[in-house]
Amino acid sequence: MTQLLAKIAFMLIVAAILIVALFPFYYAFVSSFRTGTELFIPRLWPERFDLTNYAQIFTQQAFGLNILNSMLVALVVVALSLFLGMTAAYALARIRFRGRGPMLFLILAVSMFPQIAVLSGMFELVRALGLYDRLPGLMLANLVLTLPFTVWILTTFMRELPKELEEAAIADGATPWQTARLVFLPLMLPAMVPTGLLAFILAWNEFLFAFTLTLSSESRTVPVAIALLSGGSRQELPWGPIMAASVVVTLPLIILVLIFQRKIVAGLTAGAVKG
Repeated sequence: MTQLLAKIAFMLIVAAILIVALFPFYYAFVSSFRTGTELFIPRLWPERFDLTNYAQIFTQQAFGLNILNSMLVALVVVALSLFLGMTAAYALARIRFRGRGPMLFLILAVSMFPQIAVLSGMFELVRALGLYDRLPGLMLANLVLTLPFTVWILTTFMRELPKELEEAAIADGATPWQTARLVFLPLMLPAMVPTGLLAFILAWNEFLFAFTLTLSSESRTVPVAIALLSGGSRQELPWGPIMAASVVVTLPLIILVLIFQRKIVAGLTAGAVKG
């Protein structure tokens, strides 16, 4: 009897957690099909599926271009993070040099800095490089967020790989770059996939740098574009288009997370424990 009550209590707690976690997404999805005064009528299901909000966000502004900007920034940031993270992880995990340990902990500490702490410095750097209101400036800024945890996770994975592989490659005359590219890269793929996905999600959702370092609609990413959606007047808040835009930009991430959820959890667990 006690076990049955414990099981029921556990199921109720799980159900409560699922409701709290999923209801905002459900509400956004349902609201995205409502227009006008229907938005303010409390119903759990729309009377009809009106696609006006979805058509509005793509016809009245450059929302398609904003999605393309976000996709381009996120993909380039993932590629650079994995490349730089792979080379840095090889040096930190395999090459002995003075200050290696403090450097690794410094990288971990940088990943804990709040974005606002580096915002002003990043703004001046981007302006000095002539990258303000340009996508390369956003890519550079997002690397500050994704590169530290990429280096940390890949370093912990590389430390677990047997040194005999590296010694055999060196004995065959391979250079350090050839060893990293031809020997370690194939073995690191299980770690690089979840790390790249986490970097993609972080770059896709990033708002503060994108809001500060861009000015024109042509260079905005989707989080900023959604925040700047406006209605017919200053007093009108366009809830319908905002909900539709939120659904459009959230669905790809949900699909990716559902497909790779096991690898993401495995990557986070290994990165937290093996080091």
